[in-house]
Amino acid sequence: MNKREFIKKSLAGTIAGAVLATTDTFGQKVSQKKADPFKLGMAGYTFVHFKLDQALEMMRKVDVRYLCIKDFHLPFTSTPEEIKAFHETLAQSNVTGYAVGPIYMKTRADIDNGFEYAKRVGVKLIVGIPLHEDLEYLSDKCKEYDFHYAIHNHGPEDKLYPDATSVYSRIKHLDKRLGLCFDIGHNLRYGKDPIADIARYHDRIFDLHLKNITSASAEGKTCELSRGVIDIQGLIRVLRKVKYSGMCSLEYEKDMKDPLAGIAESVGYYKGVVDSI
Repeated sequence: MNKREFIKKSLAGTIAGAVLATTDTFGQKVSQKKADPFKLGMAGYTFVHFKLDQALEMMRKVDVRYLCIKDFHLPFTSTPEEIKAFHETLAQSNVTGYAVGPIYMKTRADIDNGFEYAKRVGVKLIVGIPLHEDLEYLSDKCKEYDFHYAIHNHGPEDKLYPDATSVYSRIKHLDKRLGLCFDIGHNLRYGKDPIADIARYHDRIFDLHLKNITSASAEGKTCELSRGVIDIQGLIRVLRKVKYSGMCSLEYEKDMKDPLAGIAESVGYYKGVVDSI
């Protein structure tokens, strides 16, 4: 074989390989999977026992690139220079801060301060827990700032917002930028079906705390995403069905002083489910 023939055959093989890569064994075209509109992130509370650089190192190891910012990593009193440095630190790890919170807001001054904090940080989503009597005021704040505010449900121990229905029933008539940070684990601990509630309230769910629990009861404990009673495949299917476009932030609350193995297992399981269905 001379040099010219060798080059021709090499080119032909390359082209054939490219064609085969887009077909199955029967010669049919294999459709490229469309990316989901929702992304995997991390809830900052997961890292309550760790400094920012340690949290970012764990996120790098599991390749998760979105973080809901907690005040123990970026205090409410942070200066513009400190906020700039914080974002630069995140960027070095290819991480984006997409929201702040959860923030407990027990007064209207807390609400005012929370919105100003989010504005300085440069995000347009606040996760928080306000009082019932301040919801009208909160709705007006969402209009004023053009921010989304997501109320977090916390299960049976939470007298304000134990489940998704307790949030939605109080905000459904208010500004549509006021909605839910839907914690699926706490919702099930309160005896409510998280998959059904996503279908029911999806238009007002702006953030989702992703976790699994050991039993559908108040005594249920958080666990690795693959080991609990919540049907994660069913969860992904309903998110796709309703075209959810917010964040799915893993909130890992088991072994919180040594969480990396559980985070890695949960992230791997999530990505495997997303890729397989």
